[in-house]
Amino acid sequence: MFNNIGTTEILIIVLVLIILFGGNKISEVAKGLGEATKEFKKAQKEVDETKVELKKEVKLEKEPVVPTKKKKLKSRSLKKTQK
Repeated sequence: MFNNIGTTEILIIVLVLIILFGGNKISEVAKGLGEATKEFKKAQKEVDETKVELKKEVKLEKEPVVPTKKKKLKSRSLKKTQK
């Protein structure tokens, strides 16, 4: 979308913004935009970490459980009575 914007066009846009809003207002907006970007990156990092943790949990739950053989227990008293 903005691939065709050159340096000259960007400078014209910046000059128009400075004329309309003044230098102080633009610096406040830029500061707010920087803080918002920082918060967004922090939240994205937390989401990525949560995804990794959930994938590990799902992987652990999907691992096949190897069934163990049950031993047949016979009581000794039954063996004696059967003989």
